Amino acid sequence: MFQFCSFLQIGAYFMGGWENDETVEEAAVREAVEEAGVRGELMDFLGFYHFKSKTHQDEFSPEGVCRAAMFALFVKEELESWPEQSTRNRTWLTVAEAFVSCRHAWMREALQDGFSKWHAEKMISASNDVTLSC
Repeated sequence: MFQFCSFLQIGAYFMGGWENDETVEEAAVREAVEEAGVRGELMDFLGFYHFKSKTHQDEFSPEGVCRAAMFALFVKEELESWPEQSTRNRTWLTVAEAFVSCRHAWMREALQDGFSKWHAEKMISASNDVTLSC
């Protein structure tokens, strides 16, 4: 059961992608190591969230529309060094602090509609399990 829930903020916010030879889940695990220096277990898929990026504008997507896949990650290990630590800071925040610090509306939407709903469902499920076992 989750007793405390926190959100990992990575300085400069991560915008990784996935390679052709990996699944989106494998990419999420790899990006967590590369950009945040954490290893863990993917818990659940939270959803896809769309955003616009000037750096991804091209003939196929003139508006630069991108899609981010969001996952809940149960962090099991914090690395002392990681590939992108010279350009990124790792900070642990409460969900409320993370919401306030999000730069873009789609990030707040992912945090509120994806993560917060997922967490609430897990808490309800855990309390139902306790009730059923009594």
